[in-house]
Amino acid sequence: MAHTTSSCRRTVFGLMAFCLVMLHGAVAAQTIRFAPEKDYAPFVSAGPAGQVQGLSIDVLDILKPRLGANVQVLPADNLANILQAARRGEVDLISSLRPTPERAEFLAFTEPYVKVPAVLVVKQGPIPPTLKDLADRPVAVGKGYAVESFVRTNYPLIRWVAVSDDVAALQALLRGDVDGVVADVASVSDATRHSGIRGVQVVESLPFEYELSFAYRKELAALGDALNAGLKDITPATRQALLRRWIDTETLTYEDPRLTWVRKLAMVLSVLALVMVGVWRLRAKRSSDRAADGL
Repeated sequence: MAHTTSSCRRTVFGLMAFCLVMLHGAVAAQTIRFAPEKDYAPFVSAGPAGQVQGLSIDVLDILKPRLGANVQVLPADNLANILQAARRGEVDLISSLRPTPERAEFLAFTEPYVKVPAVLVVKQGPIPPTLKDLADRPVAVGKGYAVESFVRTNYPLIRWVAVSDDVAALQALLRGDVDGVVADVASVSDATRHSGIRGVQVVESLPFEYELSFAYRKELAALGDALNAGLKDITPATRQALLRRWIDTETLTYEDPRLTWVRKLAMVLSVLALVMVGVWRLRAKRSSDRAADGL
C-alpha cells in the first residue's frame, strides 16, 4: 500500500512538473523578442529618451495585432551586435534588413516592405568623384550592412572602411578621414535633415537596392506567415503615408547631378522644337493666304 501511495505521489509530482514546463513554454512562445537598431534612421533608431522610432517601427505596430503574441522590445543596439545575438538564438525578430546568404544561415525573411537605392556621397565640390575615381582611397560603408559585402566584391580596388552606422560614416567624410561614403539615400537624407550633416552631395547611384524586410528566427515559421499576411494587408495609401512621414520621397528619385545639364538641354531643345513648329505653321498659313489672294 505504501509503495502504491509513493508511486502515485511521484506520478502526480511528475504531471505537475510537466504542466509547469508546458506552461512556461506557452508563455515563452507568446513573447517575441524584437531587437531594434539604435542608429538606422529613418527606418529604426533610438530617440532622445531612448524610445525606438522610425518607419519600420510604424509598420511593426500595424502588424502586431496579427502576431498573436506580445512583442518584447530589447535595448537598441548596433546591427553587428544584433546579428550576433540572433545567431545565438537570443533574438526572434529584426526589422529593416536585406536578405544575404550569410544571414540566411540563421534567419528567414519576409517580403520587402520598402525599397531604396544605395548611393555614393562625397563632399560638395565642382567636380565630384565617382567610385572609379576613388581607387586606392578610403570610402566608408556600414559594418555588417548588406551593401558592405556587395561593394567589397564589386569594387575591390577601393579601401573600404567599415563604420558603425551611416551618420558616423558621414561625420568621417566631413573630418576628411574618408573620401566618400556608400549608404542608402533615405539614411543620407535623414542625416542631412536631422543630424547636422552639411556640405555633402550624392554623386552616383550604385546598382544595389535596399529591399528591407523583417527577419525572424528560421524556427519561427508561423511568425513569418503572420508577418507576411499582415504586410499584404497594408494598403498602398498607408505605405505612401508612412514614406511621406519618415522619408523625403523626392530623394528616392535619383538623378546624377552630372546629367542635369542633359535634362536642361533636352528641355531647351523641346521648347525650340515647339517654336520652330509654330513658325513653320505660321509661314505655311501666310503662304496659303497669299496663294488664295492671288486666285
